[in-house]
Amino acid sequence: MKRLPDLIAAWAITLWVGGLFAIGYLAAPVLFYQLEDRALAGVLAGRMFSLIAYVGMACGAYLLLHRLVRHGGASLKQAFFWIALIMLLLALGQRFGIQPIMEGLKVQALPQDVMNSLFRSRFQTWHGISSAVYLVQSLLGLALVAKANSR
Repeated sequence: MKRLPDLIAAWAITLWVGGLFAIGYLAAPVLFYQLEDRALAGVLAGRMFSLIAYVGMACGAYLLLHRLVRHGGASLKQAFFWIALIMLLLALGQRFGIQPIMEGLKVQALPQDVMNSLFRSRFQTWHGISSAVYLVQSLLGLALVAKANSR
């Protein structure tokens, strides 16, 4: 039987990577497909992306700490450690860098929807950057799953 810290690490990987895929590639597209109000869909999707970023921060911090405690300095030579660190940095950048810029553009566009405002082009650019960062984080998540049991 696995020790509890190892089990929590497995759960953290599952929650983080599964959450990235469930929100980014299932829930958010369904919102935009099903809701006629695209602004509402955007607000709901944005909230979910914020939540999964916080989940990623917590899970990433735990996974890095767990790996350091388990393997000491040798963890710095493991792909798992670096993948988790990069994913954590991307989650931090997404939540505290990119998302506030996008939220600010939405506020500046008020009372209009940002997509019907002068800020549309800038919002689309930042949305594209955000999507690319999210895709990289998701793909790294698959690599994290593959490396989970490596030493």
